[in-house]
Amino acid sequence: MLGDKIAKQVLGFSAGGGSSSGGRFPAFAKALAGKQVLGKKKGAVVPRRARDKCALILALKGDLGAGKTTFVQGFLRGLGVRGRVNSPTFVLMKRFKLRDSRFTNAYHIDCYRVKKSAELSSLGLKEIFSDPKNIVLVEWPERIKNILPKSSINLVFNHGKDIKSRGIKVL
Repeated sequence: MLGDKIAKQVLGFSAGGGSSSGGRFPAFAKALAGKQVLGKKKGAVVPRRARDKCALILALKGDLGAGKTTFVQGFLRGLGVRGRVNSPTFVLMKRFKLRDSRFTNAYHIDCYRVKKSAELSSLGLKEIFSDPKNIVLVEWPERIKNILPKSSINLVFNHGKDIKSRGIKVL
């Protein structure tokens, strides 16, 4: 899965080649680097996040069925999360403990049902976003854009030419 490979590359594991669409994963990493979003350190692609003073936040945009949740599932698997990963559509947020030394928590936030960002005030997002030991994956980020840090990495998912293909673009 492409999400798995991106997670491994971000954390510096050996990602290998390939993607869910049969392409080469390094091309996606180069696209991220070309957007000046990521830089290289010790052979791994690592984010430039305000000098590591905030969480790594991936804002996942796209239509229903474009692959956002599937990406999150693969990404979390790449971080070592075991077991079933469901979308937190009704609970809004799920936390996953990580074993990596640079990151201790991954948060999956699904804002599909959110009308106003104030609805999330009880979740402690300010603290979550400000902790450099966190990775946060936000589906439907446009619904809470006024509280997302400017350092968020925007990924746009779209449907491909056939039913099994998807595209991901870095903004």
